[in-house]
Amino acid sequence: MNISTAGVPPLTFVQLLESEALDPCAIARFRSIMARERTDEATMIRLDAQAPLRWFGEVYPELDTAQAVQLGQAWAEHAQLTSFGQLSLPLVSAGSVAEIVELLTYLPLISTALSPQFHPSEVGLTIGLTGHTGDPDLDCLVVTYGGATLLRLLELLAGDMSPVTLHTNWPAPTSGPPDEELPAGRLVFDAPMAFLHIPAATLTEVCRFSDPTSYRLAIADLQQTLEHRSGIQSFSWNVKRLLDEGPGLRSSQSVADELSVSASTLKRRLGEDGTTFRELRESSLRERAMLRLVDRSMSVSQIATDLGYGDLTNFSHAFKRWTGQSPSQFRHVQRT
Repeated sequence: MNISTAGVPPLTFVQLLESEALDPCAIARFRSIMARERTDEATMIRLDAQAPLRWFGEVYPELDTAQAVQLGQAWAEHAQLTSFGQLSLPLVSAGSVAEIVELLTYLPLISTALSPQFHPSEVGLTIGLTGHTGDPDLDCLVVTYGGATLLRLLELLAGDMSPVTLHTNWPAPTSGPPDEELPAGRLVFDAPMAFLHIPAATLTEVCRFSDPTSYRLAIADLQQTLEHRSGIQSFSWNVKRLLDEGPGLRSSQSVADELSVSASTLKRRLGEDGTTFRELRESSLRERAMLRLVDRSMSVSQIATDLGYGDLTNFSHAFKRWTGQSPSQFRHVQRT
């Protein structure tokens, strides 16, 4: 399967098929799709081939956000500590909640459907969650699954995680059974964006199966693999990664220099990927600004400066162009 196909780890998909979360008709349709594509559960696991999220679109052609939330929550209840390929060993051997969360940096190695954005502050860590399926309802599914799975794994490894909250930018389902794994207050609907918030005190909680040597060696292997993977990802993916990790208002020339290409080559190769430097930079700035606003540990003026805007007015105008709201309005909606 193509590395750019938005998918999820094969073992997690197989566990879903073998669970009671799906009805027999849905399972039969998934297996029919796999047969059409000349694969099966054992082959996917052996080849470590991601299960494409587009399969869910075929099996559930009428999927909406309510059904996606319920399916994502039910799927997360079956997540196991050993379900995530290269991330499983460091996950089990992590020494603290902070070390578990660090593994999200390597999420691209096991899933191309979901990406995190990090904003640490004195009050804790805010992690934005963005789906990349190209379909809003499938994005809802994978974000709900990813966020709820992380909460489940934290509980398995570090005990009570009640201070950790998952916020989603869609309404609560009006039908279906309530999710007993995420009691009231842990899952927040109608937020301005999807994110997890982990308080600072929770980040230092110790895990049950800490093995510092195994964790350190596994992280070194993951870093090496990620660097190799970056060489075969799309050009725009690498540009977006540099924008997310660097200062806010970067110029195309500075990014081109870091990639050892000319500015004209940067423009041409992004065009081949169907995007522009401005689109990628604004996407990065928008995501980073929203994370800082929902975190609340920084003033709007501080956020503007942090993202490279020398003038608060310019930042406010840009944010309103991106979201239709001023930064203050966005923060007020998030509070209510």
